[in-house]
Amino acid sequence: MTSPRADRFPGLTGAGAGRLAASDLRVVVVGAGGWLGLATLELLHGLLGADFHRRVRAFGSNSRTLRLRGGLEVEQSAAQDLRHLPGAPSLILHLAYLTQEKAKTMSVEAYEAANRAISTNVLEALDPIGATGVFVASSGAAYAADDPGAPDSLRLYGSLKREDERAFAAWAGQGDRRAAIARIFNLSGPYINKTSSYALACFINDVLARRPVSVGATRPVYRSYVPISQLMSVVFGVLTDEQPGPVSFDTAGERAHEIGEVAAEVASALGSDAPVLRPPLSSEAADRYVGDGVRYDELRLRYGVGSASFADQILETAQFMTESFQTLHASQKSARDE
Repeated sequence: MTSPRADRFPGLTGAGAGRLAASDLRVVVVGAGGWLGLATLELLHGLLGADFHRRVRAFGSNSRTLRLRGGLEVEQSAAQDLRHLPGAPSLILHLAYLTQEKAKTMSVEAYEAANRAISTNVLEALDPIGATGVFVASSGAAYAADDPGAPDSLRLYGSLKREDERAFAAWAGQGDRRAAIARIFNLSGPYINKTSSYALACFINDVLARRPVSVGATRPVYRSYVPISQLMSVVFGVLTDEQPGPVSFDTAGERAHEIGEVAAEVASALGSDAPVLRPPLSSEAADRYVGDGVRYDELRLRYGVGSASFADQILETAQFMTESFQTLHASQKSARDE
């Protein structure tokens, strides 16, 4: 397998990264322990360096130490303590939310109450702690809120995400405030989780295990990938812009990839000759979970954020998964040797 080099992947780039680094803005990451949160903490450390611990605060469901690559440790506080932060000009990254999977296992009432409590906690803390901008990590599922053909759990999750978008957009519409509201479709990059359910991670796992790349879909499936570093570079461009108000956009890569093509590109990018195995395609309608990239591309170009090849996205994600596998293997060996 091709061995990716860490230095080939960009960190935070463009005008937003430059403005953030030159400012004294505090960055508050709520939901820091998830995929997007951990990756963003690492990106902020790369940008801010020695100033990282002074300028970045992490919050999540409980108090704990987050351990990232390279020995970086970040203390996470409980989310209910967010409103007790001393007031200072701040950018808030609202990344915490119960996922669609949780909607399948909870009652509608409990799921709605839990997610609204998360959002209310962040929304009510914005003014007291000095927020000048907020990033809302919404979802492409918001488009399914009114789709009668969508699964109940997806409609519920999507309707709450759309409710979240509207609440934070209303906040940003008052005075000198900003909101970046992204309907996120498919991401790539380090700290990827759910490696047994995300298609990209599953295909990488197949290659790392030196087995055929297995595609289970029996109908056409289209996905479009964006690296977290690019998304967050666009987000910080919006949040540090002089123009106030809410800015909404979908994430979208350079093009949509059919899932069989994704599997083949994973094998190719990682230097594997593993075959791609897939059952025959049925006549079912295609599954397209792809955002409208027009606005995203406009913002990316406005803030000087570069494009990202899908091959590099695969390599960056695979590098993290390889490191995680090696770390796990080493810890298991150490435990056996004790």
